[in-house]
Amino acid sequence: MNLLVKADKTARDIIRVPDSALQYVGFSAHRLQPGERLPVQTGDREMCIVLLSGNVSIQGGHARFGAFAWPGLVGRQSVFEDVSPYAAYLPPGCEGSIIADSVAEVALCASPGHPQPEQWLAPRLIEPASMKRSTRGKGANVRYVCDILPDTAAAHALLVVEVRTPSGHSSSYPPHRHDSDSLPQQSRLEESYYHRIDPGQGFVFQRVYTDDRDLDQAMAVEDHDVVLVPRGYHPVCVPYGYESYYLNVMAGPTRVWKFHNDPQHEWLLDL
Repeated sequence: MNLLVKADKTARDIIRVPDSALQYVGFSAHRLQPGERLPVQTGDREMCIVLLSGNVSIQGGHARFGAFAWPGLVGRQSVFEDVSPYAAYLPPGCEGSIIADSVAEVALCASPGHPQPEQWLAPRLIEPASMKRSTRGKGANVRYVCDILPDTAAAHALLVVEVRTPSGHSSSYPPHRHDSDSLPQQSRLEESYYHRIDPGQGFVFQRVYTDDRDLDQAMAVEDHDVVLVPRGYHPVCVPYGYESYYLNVMAGPTRVWKFHNDPQHEWLLDL
């Protein structure tokens, strides 16, 4: 299985992860022109809409929860700004649309919804001010994290976080994995990485590998590409002169993020 999904950088539908690629995680990213409308149907999945850049309005309805509308959302101009995004949570059974009020880029992050409809959560807007922002690492391992839909916020399976990594730094590092359903030590979560790079002609490197190397892929990743992480460790390295952004979507049988560091590289935490 090729873990690198290539983008069509000039298309409205920039990238879409095939439905069969991962068991729990679904993802797509779209570029909208002013006045353009993107239909949204959640089906049997829950969804987090992330306004990556630009201004949009979101509207729709649900048979149980009724109509919802969040007009005039004014987002950041670039994912590389030090600003949290607007996002919206939608349960299974929603139908609606995203209407662009300017040139905008949006991401649709999805995972299986709760199998019992009475457990579904109401649609809600996630305000930028509600998102926790933090700095991780030290030295050339520093990166900046924004928790959009963390495991402390209400959802059934879905987790969403974005990370900015400076030029010449590493990220998701030391390498860690979360592919074993062995709580409290580790949770099983699939993951996708939607990469943005500034300037846009740049690239980053990402490796996905397991302890026994039955999975081991090293990839040169370009702007708007997606890397799939069904299991294994998954570090990212950013070359000098370029800044990295990625949007992570995680989901699995238990909605908690507990990871295991690669023991061969855990010594780096003592530096």
